[in-house]
Amino acid sequence: MSTTTADKAGGLPDGTSYHPAGVGPLEQKHMRHANYRAVADDSRITRTHWHIATANGLGWGFDGMDGVIFALVSPLIIKEFALSVPEYRTGLQISLFVGIAGLYFWPWLSDRFGRRSLLAINIALFSLLMPVVALSPTFTVFVIARSMVGFALNGEWSLGSMLVAETWPARLRGRVISINRAAWCFGASLAGAITGIVAATWGWRMAVMVPGVIALLAIYVRATCPESPYWVRTQDRKARVRAALRGGEPVNEEDRAWFLKADRVGIRQVFMPDTLPSTFVALFVACCSTCIFGTVGAWMPLYLSTEKGWSTAEYSTFYVLWGIVGFFGLWLAGWLADRVGRRIAFIALLLEGAVFLTAWIFTQDRLLLWIFGLAWSFGFLGFWGPSTVLTAEIFPTRIRGVANGVVWAVAYFVGFVLWPFATVALQQATGSFKLAFLCIPAFMLLMALGVWLCVPEHAGKELNKISV
Repeated sequence: MSTTTADKAGGLPDGTSYHPAGVGPLEQKHMRHANYRAVADDSRITRTHWHIATANGLGWGFDGMDGVIFALVSPLIIKEFALSVPEYRTGLQISLFVGIAGLYFWPWLSDRFGRRSLLAINIALFSLLMPVVALSPTFTVFVIARSMVGFALNGEWSLGSMLVAETWPARLRGRVISINRAAWCFGASLAGAITGIVAATWGWRMAVMVPGVIALLAIYVRATCPESPYWVRTQDRKARVRAALRGGEPVNEEDRAWFLKADRVGIRQVFMPDTLPSTFVALFVACCSTCIFGTVGAWMPLYLSTEKGWSTAEYSTFYVLWGIVGFFGLWLAGWLADRVGRRIAFIALLLEGAVFLTAWIFTQDRLLLWIFGLAWSFGFLGFWGPSTVLTAEIFPTRIRGVANGVVWAVAYFVGFVLWPFATVALQQATGSFKLAFLCIPAFMLLMALGVWLCVPEHAGKELNKISV
């Protein structure tokens, strides 16, 4: 058998050799394209690798713009529609609940139809739906439209992270995914600028329009991304084993056992004995991550506006710098994740964020609010790098999509649907968000302890050495 580029890449992603007949038919089809050949051999970094990283980074950037713009304009929306905080929270939770379906649906679909095409569909839908939100005549219509945006966008970053994990070399996986995740910070900063300029001048509706126009730029970039070789080879292996079983040909026990799990992708597979430990670890990391972010993501602008007396322009400017500082936190977290390990990166950033966030909550000094606020963004946003790296790499290729969907759907439900009830209950009982915000550093310390005790170390390991 002749040696192909794909053969040099190490055979099947699950650690087995190619079928004696050579490269599978699906990979033969993909190998016709130069961008696929560029990532099939992970011994060098090519332009195509950078296209994939750029595409994923843009997706994270748009996710940051989307979430932060809606958070920043929340005081304006509450005022326009004459809502109470519990009413606005209920509408927000409805949209989040619908968005959770997207968190599962898109990655689940990607295990069947691949990663690449669904990325472009996510961004295109987001672009078309943002103007619909901006034109909402009532709060009910706003909630419906916002729910549709969340459903369209929520699967995007997990798809992008999986595609990066399945194409970039293991030695760089932590850095690239973390730096991609850091693009969320630039999106958040841009959202601050958009809100400070556009919303303050022309209202929240015009501010919401802007990301829908910018997001169209991502479609061209996504067209340059190939399909994941791990996914392609997994499909060829399934097709080969299935054909052998149907034809009565001999199949070794390893292939037979693998096929019984790989041929039926669904939620049940995520909780099988061989994947259950990974599922529990990923759920712990993801649920802590969303609970930590949930209060800040939803209520910080309102907290700064009503309790600290900041204007829309001032807290929007704060978000610009907050996001930029967070970028460097994510960059450092990614570097640490590859150089000294995932757990050290997690713990260092969590502890830094917890210390400065606590100081920020208790201070009343205007200057210290800025200093401590920017300081805690370094660790508060930085720990998300190792978090998304872990969930992207811990599961086998055969269920990487559905497993990520299950994990992040559960995490979003816990952190963004259930936890806000506690946040608002604390605010309503005390008349302040202070106690709710104090829960965040407590979660960060709990997560640091759990990471040290439970999270496995995957730095530098190939995906097929982590799970098959």
